[in-house]
Amino acid sequence: MMKKRDVVKSNTLFNDIINNGVRLKNKYYMVCYLEKDYPKNNYGIAVGKKVGHAVIRNKIKRQVRNIIDNNYKLFKNHRNYIIICKKEILDLDFKERERELISLLNKGEKYEK
Repeated sequence: MMKKRDVVKSNTLFNDIINNGVRLKNKYYMVCYLEKDYPKNNYGIAVGKKVGHAVIRNKIKRQVRNIIDNNYKLFKNHRNYIIICKKEILDLDFKERERELISLLNKGEKYEK
């Protein structure tokens, strides 16, 4: 389960990962990650106000946290991740959201090799 200690809390670190990190994009997500020395991963989840009101945004964040918990082996160690959800994510149900995020992470692994 994703703990509070696994969250990117600092606003400057959050922006640093987005501006200087590697970006993976599809229609529904943008994943940015940045290498670090510490072996454990940290995660940040961003859902913009264009997606919907607070209840909708919080629901999407909860679902993304659940996807991270269920598929933590797809995330390589020694990285900080920021997952940005786009407005089009509202068109998907939970299983499709999970499938899209997993395929995006797998696509990123192919390009690294």
